[in-house]
Amino acid sequence: MQASLFTAVILPIALAIIMLGMGLSLVPADFQRIRKYPKAVSIGLLSQLFFLPAIGFVIAKVVPMQPAIAVGLIIVALCPGGPSSNVITYLAKGDVALSVTLTALSSVITVFTIPVLANLTLQHFMGQTAVIALPIGSTIVQIFLITLLPVGLGMVLRQMFPELARRLEKVTSRIGIALLATIILLLLVGGWNRLPGFILQVGVGVVLLNTLSMLVGFYTSKLLNLNPSQQICIAIEVGLQNGTLALAITTGLLNNSDMAVPAAVYSLFMYVTGFMAIGYGRKLAATKPIEKALESKV
Repeated sequence: MQASLFTAVILPIALAIIMLGMGLSLVPADFQRIRKYPKAVSIGLLSQLFFLPAIGFVIAKVVPMQPAIAVGLIIVALCPGGPSSNVITYLAKGDVALSVTLTALSSVITVFTIPVLANLTLQHFMGQTAVIALPIGSTIVQIFLITLLPVGLGMVLRQMFPELARRLEKVTSRIGIALLATIILLLLVGGWNRLPGFILQVGVGVVLLNTLSMLVGFYTSKLLNLNPSQQICIAIEVGLQNGTLALAITTGLLNNSDMAVPAAVYSLFMYVTGFMAIGYGRKLAATKPIEKALESKV
């Protein structure tokens, strides 16, 4: 399917608006916590940038699925955490400061890792039949323009006009989510005829990716003695990826609607486990005090 107006223009705009909203909530201190609290940040980044793609690759190899679906699933795993993870961490009584820090840092790092790892994924699963590829240089520039540039603009606005930034943050979130929901609906409707053939492989892959990554994030941080609020934060941050960016890459840069199906389904399903995390976090907070700041165990 050729790139439509929605996937080529409106989707990048929706992503840029969402990332602008994230930038409006950030301050420079969010990028400085890596020096002050290296342990928690390092565990979160390791889980997100190494364990998550590894989980995605194993799932794509073990679960029978078409090459395009496998590539789409792994691209989801290569993406950073999205702004939704910050909101869900807050509702789950997790460490919001750590969540914002991990989202910000992973968004910067994955601008450079996604083009390289996505190309390796294409070669592995589609081999010589692959007629599509991501030109690394231009892909880095495009991801920068639709993610980091809006974040930077939002941070500048937050520093210069804090009151305006607070008002804009609410508006941008609503507009971005509305546009994203419309695009996901159109993608699913447009591929409705092919969806029954994909549903089993996509459904199994998405459920496994989402749940296993959350469990790995949670138990890794627990094993390494982070406090409960940090454990909840990292589980959510690793489990809830920026599905909007995955959609932008698969439909816009790669122009492949089949590859976009995992991202579309994931963008919906992640809220199921997100609400489960909220329930667990609130239950834990009711029975055991959860520290809200990074403390001595980092």
